[in-house]
Amino acid sequence: MIEFINVDKVYKNNVKALDNINISINQGEFVAIIGLSGAGKSTLLRCINRMHEITSGQLMVNDTNVSKLKGKEVRTFRRKIGMIFQSFNLVTRTTVLNNVLVSFVPDLSLFRKWTGIFAYEHKVKALSALDKVGILDKAFVRVDQLSGGQQQRVALARTLAQNPDIILADEPIASLDPITSKQVMEDFKIINRDMNITVLMNIHHVEVALEYADRIIGVREGKVVYDGKASEVTEAVLNHIYQGNQEQELEKAKGDAVYA
Repeated sequence: MIEFINVDKVYKNNVKALDNINISINQGEFVAIIGLSGAGKSTLLRCINRMHEITSGQLMVNDTNVSKLKGKEVRTFRRKIGMIFQSFNLVTRTTVLNNVLVSFVPDLSLFRKWTGIFAYEHKVKALSALDKVGILDKAFVRVDQLSGGQQQRVALARTLAQNPDIILADEPIASLDPITSKQVMEDFKIINRDMNITVLMNIHHVEVALEYADRIIGVREGKVVYDGKASEVTEAVLNHIYQGNQEQELEKAKGDAVYA
């Protein structure tokens, strides 16, 4: 479970990014966070794995008070939370398999870190993760030879290799064309359904969020203004979340897309 209890986040410039957030997310849910740019979506997401520190309140993940963690505890905690970024964060001049194997580096002995030699079981897990996202045949291909959608699948496989309880996805389809976006979203849906991994996604594409997520959290000016089933989101709800500017936000999302 992920639980925000009266959480505020204020940046050093006195901008209040999160304002009294109170939400609970159960294991196995697929949740999409929507709202205007600058509404606080990414901040909310990144507080969960301590990329951002909360200013006040409590943030609990599986009965762990995230704010209380220090040093090695933070690193251990993050091992169970996968993070997917818009920019993929891959090493493009090496193979797909090597990029997935990177997820095991924190667990390696000093000797293996120095030599770059991975254990047999690590390679099996990495190949299994690639199989789950449908690109096992690309294991020995350099990443820079892949399409944008394939690269995002490599990033997803790298996260799956960690065996996480939670996947946080920050605009994972923002740089993908519509067809590829649907393929990647199908991957997220299958992983959520078949592996019972919680997926919490920050996304600009409202129509995609409504199609794939089970639950929608609408954020406006740092506050949660809607929290309910995706099937119950109406035009009036969207107007409330976006203050009537959803068409503008949709155009921005389309403008951000890079067609592969």
